[in-house]
Amino acid sequence: MKYESQRVAMPYFIFALILFAGQILFGLILGLQYVVGDFLFPEIPFNVARMVHTNLLIVWLLFGFMGATYYLVPEEAQTELYSPLLAWILFWVFAVAGTLTILGYLFVDYATLADVTMNKLLPTMGREFLEQPTITKIGLALVFVGFLFNILMTALKGRKTVVNIILITGLIGLTVLWMFSFYNPENLTTDKYYWWFVIHMWVEGVWELIMGAILAFVLIKITGVDREVIEKWLYIIIAMALITGIIGTGHHFFWIGPSEYWLWLGSVFGALEPLPFFMMVLFAFTMINRRKRNHPNKAATLWAMGTAVMAFLGAGVWGFLHTLAPVNYYTHGSQITAAHAHMAFYGAYVMIVLTIISYAMPIMRGRPYGNSNKAQVVEMWGFWLMTISMVFITLFLTGAGILQIWLQRMPESGEALSFMVTQDKIAMFYWARLTAGCFFSVGLVVYLCSFFIKGQASFDDEVRGPALQDA
Repeated sequence: MKYESQRVAMPYFIFALILFAGQILFGLILGLQYVVGDFLFPEIPFNVARMVHTNLLIVWLLFGFMGATYYLVPEEAQTELYSPLLAWILFWVFAVAGTLTILGYLFVDYATLADVTMNKLLPTMGREFLEQPTITKIGLALVFVGFLFNILMTALKGRKTVVNIILITGLIGLTVLWMFSFYNPENLTTDKYYWWFVIHMWVEGVWELIMGAILAFVLIKITGVDREVIEKWLYIIIAMALITGIIGTGHHFFWIGPSEYWLWLGSVFGALEPLPFFMMVLFAFTMINRRKRNHPNKAATLWAMGTAVMAFLGAGVWGFLHTLAPVNYYTHGSQITAAHAHMAFYGAYVMIVLTIISYAMPIMRGRPYGNSNKAQVVEMWGFWLMTISMVFITLFLTGAGILQIWLQRMPESGEALSFMVTQDKIAMFYWARLTAGCFFSVGLVVYLCSFFIKGQASFDDEVRGPALQDA
């Protein structure tokens, strides 16, 4: 490592991976509950398992983003982190608050949890993906503000780079938009309108800035391509992401009652949202093809390339499938939505966090050129098992969604089947999805096992010189 304070990223990465494993466990529970409805009932009802599954996803990605930032910013700014102590304090606050919240979901009735956490003083609970108790939301807000202060102070005292500026812009947006989680108006249309300011503007807005900055940083390090070239690509990608993502929020407004013009704005700009992800594919592969070095960390290179491709497929192609208002009229709330969500989150955000972990973790463990060849082979097996499994999960959910729409919303006979009858008809897709989920879990175990293989990669003399230059 260039700076000792970068090591503070390690506990964030480790805890993120632990939560990732927990998220997948609850994903398997949910998959089984789809086909065996009373599995683990009443100990873990479906609504609780789903809440834990989605909350773990959000929290472990946030830990990953924070770890990536603590590693990336000091190196980009060419200075030590402003306060490693503050980073450690915020880690424990976030970890304890997150753990207690998940345990609260599992062991306390939700209404009782609301009373215990004094939700009545500032009611914010009960909304999808924002189920956290108000006290947890306040804690997260404090963590975000403290984290942002630490990063800003680090960046201001060091070198200013495009990567840092875009990353910090995304983090500022993340923090500001989180404040809308406290706004809970009585009018349902108004509530849903601002609810999307957190949900959509995070994952289809500011998180894309964070993703782009991390991807650019890793590509600079593993390819040796001139920083100026990568930064130009990054500017264009981020501009497109913000233009399409912000106005594209309208594709979530079709069903909640705002003005009719949102049908057009949401459809047009939602249809344009795949463009920045397609540009990321061109960006990643162009940089790899123009690389000036063959970095020995082949696993990190694979993750970087995979991120671009899977993000385009999941967030871009599968998002486009149901973003147009006339199409969404039939697909809204179907398994098509679940297919898009699974591949989009995996491709865009899970994989970018695993990319920076793959690059940075070996360095923090004293392996400057990456893990040993054996460890990387195991890691890449984990990559392919998880990625191929996610493709099949997405395809099975897509098949379920198409049949669901046909039977329940576009019946040839003119008589729509009821929801539960339709679910019985598409159960075969749920069994197939569960099978793919099991293979994904195997891939995760294989991936985690790669961390326990000793040794580091060697760096031959032919590439040693350019690889050690400061990018």
